[in-house]
Amino acid sequence: MTRNRSQPGKSHYDLIVIGAGAGGLVTAGGAAQLGADVLLVEQHRLGGECLYTGCVPSKAIIHQAALARGGGPQRWVEARAHLDAAIKTIEPHDSPERFEGFGVEVVLARAVFTGPATLEIGGRSVTARRIAIATGSDPAIPPIPGLDAVPYLTNDSIFSLDETPSHLAIIGGGVIGCELAQAFARLNVPVTLIANSTLLSRADPDAVAILEPRMVTEGVTIHTHATVEKASGTGTNLTLTLASGEAISASHVLVATGRRARTTGYGLEAAGVMTGPGGIVTDAFLRTSNRRIYAVGDCREGPRLTHAADQDARTVIQNALFPFRKRKSYTALPAAIFTDPELAQVGLTEAEARQRHADINIFRHDFDHNDRAVTEADTCGFVKIVARGSQVLGVTIVGPRAGEILALASFLVSGRLSLADLANQTFAYPTFVEALRHAAEQPGQAALFSPMMRRLTRLFQHLP
Repeated sequence: MTRNRSQPGKSHYDLIVIGAGAGGLVTAGGAAQLGADVLLVEQHRLGGECLYTGCVPSKAIIHQAALARGGGPQRWVEARAHLDAAIKTIEPHDSPERFEGFGVEVVLARAVFTGPATLEIGGRSVTARRIAIATGSDPAIPPIPGLDAVPYLTNDSIFSLDETPSHLAIIGGGVIGCELAQAFARLNVPVTLIANSTLLSRADPDAVAILEPRMVTEGVTIHTHATVEKASGTGTNLTLTLASGEAISASHVLVATGRRARTTGYGLEAAGVMTGPGGIVTDAFLRTSNRRIYAVGDCREGPRLTHAADQDARTVIQNALFPFRKRKSYTALPAAIFTDPELAQVGLTEAEARQRHADINIFRHDFDHNDRAVTEADTCGFVKIVARGSQVLGVTIVGPRAGEILALASFLVSGRLSLADLANQTFAYPTFVEALRHAAEQPGQAALFSPMMRRLTRLFQHLP
């Protein structure tokens, strides 16, 4: 293991990274292993939202909820124990000791800019050749009258619940709201979900049309195009009043209306770092308005996904340490929603593609024609490829293993794999990924089995 090359307490570094969530850890660890002198500053604990209040606990709960649906653990208490165990298992991967082994100096303190390249950290002033801001995001709380007086939950707090809700009301029909609504319903908790538009409004409506009835069947009461006008109550006697006049009683309220960049309290003004409505403003190379400073992950304008932060980190490592530049690109950035069925997307949806282009083609293969799905009695869903000529603009998958299949679909959208390339591949039988290949075969089959090809085939049969 690499020894720590930093001198603790020194005043200048090659790179200072502020924030030890997914983006900050990858940036600091990668830069140090490349030989840079790196200081990583975190005011709370290494691991960030993904480990403690985001991806890890939510997927652990979703797993336990799936077991409950199959006759396994039926209570929140078992699910909570499983998520705690999952966090404890993963924690060492994000520990200070591990990153110190990479050569990173780790300091648990608040970092505040006092100048364009100067920071006050734990009572000492330090400078750096380059700085990466990776401060993450906080739950976005809507301005609902009375909400601030109600003991509401967010994803930052719901996974620490000791008691089982007797009725969970969720404000927000996005990814967090839908994933947790279905999970808690499968854990025998009555759930009411309130969305101010449609469910998963950025997703393909055809895919949502498959997911929504499944959620309702499993016990989630869904109010779409609904607005919460007032929140009231104390303890576990809470009420949400809708614009329609309907009052929804709940023991617990989860606010799941998105995330906002965490940018205040770091002295960004002193550093000359501009922010906008979506977070820190960056250029094509993830540089801020101060070109010595970069922004990584949720704190910058752009997609708020753990793997987007990881991608940002790899871009910033190259741009901060070396003279050759790498541009950020989210064109082929995949996204998966871990409901059942799973919903995965890369590139444009069909609706987005139609807004931009008049001449698109849709190639779709349903899972009820996939033999593996049939054998597992899980045939709900489809693969949809959106193309313009030979260019794949986007892929939507809803159904079993959608998030896993999407990995291959990303190569189509990035242009590293053509539809013909994919159609000519051979996959193990029977597998779910064959649904993607069958969709990719459709444009070639139209030409292959055309009347002209049939005539040519008959002609060739007369050759000796």
